[in-house]
Amino acid sequence: MNNKKIVSLLLVGALMAGMFTVTGCGGSSDGKSSAKGGKTELELFSSKAENKDVLQKLVDKFNESHEDVTIKITAPADAGTVLKTRMAKNDMPDIVMMGGDNNYTEVESAGMLVDLSDQDYISNIQDSYMQMVYDVNKDKEEKAYGVPYATNASGVIYNVDKFNELGLEIPKTWDEFIDVLDQIKDAGEQPLLMTYKDAWTSLCPWNSMAPDLQPDGFTDDRKEGKTTFAGTHEEIVEKYLTLLDYAQDDFMGLTYDDGNKAFANGDAVMIINGNWAINQYKNANADINVNMFALPASDDESKNYVTSGVDVLIGVCKDSANEEMAKEFVSFMMDTENAQTYIDDQFAFSAIKGVEQNNETVAGVKEDIANGKVANFPDHYYPSGFDLSALISEMCLNYSNGMDNQENMDQFLKQCDEKYDIANVD
Repeated sequence: MNNKKIVSLLLVGALMAGMFTVTGCGGSSDGKSSAKGGKTELELFSSKAENKDVLQKLVDKFNESHEDVTIKITAPADAGTVLKTRMAKNDMPDIVMMGGDNNYTEVESAGMLVDLSDQDYISNIQDSYMQMVYDVNKDKEEKAYGVPYATNASGVIYNVDKFNELGLEIPKTWDEFIDVLDQIKDAGEQPLLMTYKDAWTSLCPWNSMAPDLQPDGFTDDRKEGKTTFAGTHEEIVEKYLTLLDYAQDDFMGLTYDDGNKAFANGDAVMIINGNWAINQYKNANADINVNMFALPASDDESKNYVTSGVDVLIGVCKDSANEEMAKEFVSFMMDTENAQTYIDDQFAFSAIKGVEQNNETVAGVKEDIANGKVANFPDHYYPSGFDLSALISEMCLNYSNGMDNQENMDQFLKQCDEKYDIANVD
């Protein structure tokens, strides 16, 4: 074989090898958009494993109407960490669905997402939720790198039948709430159920109270070092410790799953949780009759908001080889019929105007959400390395071990500031 033929073969081999080793968003490695069997395959990455079944239902509907396209869902455990690892490797999916929190901020600030501000459906997003996305964008840029899709609500979930039996009314202020707790206790019932063996659940009361009580602009000022938790959050901590007075004795040893079953079976009148837990109550006891109300942390009723954040937003990866098809899928998901399918399955709320959650189990917060009387989860604005749930859990353990409340509060707030400062790096 002559030298020219050898060189030609080597060049062909190199080109073919290159074709099969392309990586990065939109390439042909595992899960990314590619052509298989004559179809273009796009990857949809979901950080919420609980929604995989309904997503698959919607994806199947999309795939059926697109002969040459297949959407493949990836929903790994510990999705936030997985996505960050892929981002570091420039191995992003075509479409991402994730919470509107600090994990989104990291992806957005790295320049990984397409600006979707020019899409027609943006005008059909509720202003309050679009603003939440702007607020977690780097430098609060008013661009839709993520489109709010499904939203949630955290507050007090209560047993309607027990409320009726005890003649209780929905409290609108903190004092009224404490009065309801005392009435339940005096009647020999368990007022509150807490499941703090799973530390993250300790965030629920915090996220429900802090928006009502913390100073305006606190999260921005704290990030810039203009304020501290100490000196601003004492009332929140005092009221948090007060709530522990109404928890069951084993609140530090009860798991989330076991607690949900216990609540569903009538072991307590109220639990501070979110709409995401309702499916578990129903699965444990189909006859459980529950509803929700905003935890009224303030005695000024006008300051008591429903804590509601963007549970799922949708973004398109900037370097997707099939950006236009990815955009088409997002538009498909924003269709009111498809959005309704999603929220009905998930007991969620929608960021899309006209898509309403009509399930009676969340009727108590529906009006406030529809009217935009909502406040985002405070922890959505904290640095990703700031593990507030661990600090709250320690505070609660100290309470259960009999530590003086003032000492406990002072220690907690000091630790909040110390840990926040360590994590507060760009």
